[in-house]
Amino acid sequence: MKKRLILLACGLMSSLWAQESPDALFQQGVDAFFAAKPKESVAAFDKLIALVPSSKPQLWQRGLAQYYAGDFKGGREQFEVHQTVNGNDVENAAWHFLCIAKGESVAAARKVFIPIEGDSRIPMKQVHELFAGKGSEEAVLKAAEEGEGERLRNHRCYAHLYLGLYFEATGDEAKAKEHMLKAANDFAMDHYMGRVAQVHVKIRGWDK
Repeated sequence: MKKRLILLACGLMSSLWAQESPDALFQQGVDAFFAAKPKESVAAFDKLIALVPSSKPQLWQRGLAQYYAGDFKGGREQFEVHQTVNGNDVENAAWHFLCIAKGESVAAARKVFIPIEGDSRIPMKQVHELFAGKGSEEAVLKAAEEGEGERLRNHRCYAHLYLGLYFEATGDEAKAKEHMLKAANDFAMDHYMGRVAQVHVKIRGWDK
């Protein structure tokens, strides 16, 4: 009986470890986010950081969850630390801007807007210019009209995603909804950021 209890205990510990391993916690965070449960997503990522502190700079996914959970200060800090390991990503600068714009103001976000060089993805240059206050909606949409098939669809998805996010942050809900629905539905993509658009629509109740 004692041996059996030991074996059962070992099996239980192994099961618990499998549930709380870094990979499992990361997947829990991702799954909760895609289920439109940002607070639960943040909680899973926080457990991962507690288990592996060195993982924090890499977890931009946590920053997205924090944004949708309304933790704009935490999201800002997450994107700032992510910048130290990913210095040429317009998306990181955009989400950093979004957290400050929602938590403080657009003016405050522009004062500390992260300069980015070297992100050649379409239409990231125009997205960066828009968030910096130097570009336009029209420039983002025009830049996205490059390529064909899935490539073109992907460019349009990104364009409408970031236009939707930008207009939400600047207070134009009608335009935010228009663009986000296009990113989530008309030009839907199954990659992480494509699914962010779908999560956004669900959380805001625009899918009804």
